[in-house]
Amino acid sequence: MESSRISPGEAPAFHHRVSLLERIGVRDTDGWLMFSALGLLACSLLTLHQGSRTAIAGAPDYYMKHQALYGLVGIVAMFLISRVDYSRFRELRVGIYTFLCSSIFAVFAFGVAARGSTNSLELPFFTFQPAELGKVLLILSLAGFVIDGARRGSERQRTIRILALGFAPTGLVLLQDLGTSLVFGAITIAIMVAAGVRWTHLAAIGGALAVFIAIVLVVMPMAGAPVLKEYQTDRLTSFLQPSSDIGDGGYQQNQAKVAAGSGGTTGRGNQATQSRLGFLPENHTDFIFAVVAERYGFVGAALVLSLFALLFWRALRLMTLSKNFYGTLLAAGIAAAIMFQVFVNVGMNLGIMPITGIPLPLMSYGGSAIIATFLMLGILQSIHIQSRAGQRGTWIP
Repeated sequence: MESSRISPGEAPAFHHRVSLLERIGVRDTDGWLMFSALGLLACSLLTLHQGSRTAIAGAPDYYMKHQALYGLVGIVAMFLISRVDYSRFRELRVGIYTFLCSSIFAVFAFGVAARGSTNSLELPFFTFQPAELGKVLLILSLAGFVIDGARRGSERQRTIRILALGFAPTGLVLLQDLGTSLVFGAITIAIMVAAGVRWTHLAAIGGALAVFIAIVLVVMPMAGAPVLKEYQTDRLTSFLQPSSDIGDGGYQQNQAKVAAGSGGTTGRGNQATQSRLGFLPENHTDFIFAVVAERYGFVGAALVLSLFALLFWRALRLMTLSKNFYGTLLAAGIAAAIMFQVFVNVGMNLGIMPITGIPLPLMSYGGSAIIATFLMLGILQSIHIQSRAGQRGTWIP
């Protein structure tokens, strides 16, 4: 029987045994990011189970069961996209941007009305909102355009180019859904900040936006040519004096403040009358945070906000761990998209922000929003996996 011999000067070969977790990429995922996402989804399911049992007669767990299904689809989508090297999306930026604008245009031709806005497409099995997926597509494409045009033209020309590419779909979405258009705007500004756009340019953009808002909310209505519908204007301005507005916007905000304030330290549990008896409208979507605060009190609300803080921290950390600048821009856009929605939605529930219809990520009921958010988290996981692979000198296909 021959024995294996190592010739002089030849180094012995050591074979790394690849574990199952390493093969499927689970070992390299960001565990804290996964924990925060699954924790928020669990909080959503518990809140929907307890807070919306009387919303649909004969189907007490309708929203909870559908949310669980959407969450499962989102988790699978997150895992699949995390296995793709995010840098490949940079090469597809033109196609992604084209699909983004085309899907938004499709709503004008084939959209169906939902909750006062025509922003959805009726598909065989569910209603799909292209603007929700558009948040992901805008981040992927705009970050690619920033890298592609980093050395083209002057700084002013580059700023105008990025602004135009970001605000073009934002303007289209504004005609369909005010809240989602604000998220598009936040994504654009965040990527511009991460790209190093001069603060003077950003200040000029901020001034122009302030003038635009004044024209839309004050000048145009006084001239008899309002841009927004009356209910949209009421919701945007009712938070300034909610107690004096007995209309839709003021009523919703007053009820949300009563619900959130009555929860105390540990919540009212099954005595949460605002949500249980239907006084709080849209308690499964826009005002789900008020349901959390009423049923589970300060403890429950603090838990939800802590999970969002953990998620935000991991996204910011991935900005520094990314193997290239494209990944940094992606992480910045995703962090801005998620945290802007959290800031506006929670503020809306507490009566310090206008009612814009922006959902609370991973908490509010809605298939398109849940899946889109998990896709964003999948991109963040891809950034983490690729950075870990780069540290080991390997490539994860």
